[in-house]
Amino acid sequence: MNKWENNRAWLLTVPVLILVAFSSIIPLMTVINYSVQDIMGEGQSLFVGTEMFKAVLREPRLHEALWRQFLFSALVLLIEMPLGVLLALAMPKKGWGVSFSLVVIALPLLIPWNTIGSIWIIFVRPDIGLFGHFINNVLGIPFDHTARPLDAWITLMFMEVWHWTPLVALLAYAGLRAIPEVYYQAAKIDGSSPWKTFWYIQLPKMRGVLTIALLLRFMDSFLIYAEPFVLTGGGPGNATTFLSIYLVKLALGQFDLGTAGAFSLIYFLIVEVLCFVFYQVLQNVGKGAKT
Repeated sequence: MNKWENNRAWLLTVPVLILVAFSSIIPLMTVINYSVQDIMGEGQSLFVGTEMFKAVLREPRLHEALWRQFLFSALVLLIEMPLGVLLALAMPKKGWGVSFSLVVIALPLLIPWNTIGSIWIIFVRPDIGLFGHFINNVLGIPFDHTARPLDAWITLMFMEVWHWTPLVALLAYAGLRAIPEVYYQAAKIDGSSPWKTFWYIQLPKMRGVLTIALLLRFMDSFLIYAEPFVLTGGGPGNATTFLSIYLVKLALGQFDLGTAGAFSLIYFLIVEVLCFVFYQVLQNVGKGAKT
């Protein structure tokens, strides 16, 4: 009886398990079902096994979208991670400025994803947008994210960094605030420079939150859809057609549900494997730093 009473709290997870089943497991099983069948009409299907997966892996547009996605995620992480840490280090440690800076930094995170693209469309327009008017008319540099692939990438990068760097900054700030004051006192007594204090005290202590930030930002950037779809629609040409946009075009544009199902499963496995690799590497680096 005591054992049952001690474990009754697990019953509180039942609603969550039911919600996960309806929102994740059942749709996943449906996708798997589509990926191994060729739907020819209502009530008509043909089991094709792994043929859909083979067709997807041979698709050159998938390879292009995959490398495009890797490049985008790598650039985003290379910018957002150090920038977020720098913002966290620059934030005040006490007083009214703490609350003010936290609210200001978190503002971009409160904006819906689809609205972000609309905001930046207006922002970079050369006729009414502040950035577009300044760079085209004041600096005299032609800038058009709808016609130039490089301009489209620059706009997407600025948009993504502006939107999600605050998340890294807030997590890094939480890690900094969790460091006991005694470490800083010891560093001050030893005459440690600010750089050595950061490298040997702050950065190792932030390893946990930075690992979370890295994994979250990688998954978000690798699965990005709403912002580039609203901003560029995958263009100009296919310059910003990432994996998610290619998948939607395949499923809804061409209505090829079997191939889209196989592609989505491959997409899912890529994200899972890369997140596992990132996590293992970061854990091993952290153990090496401790030893």
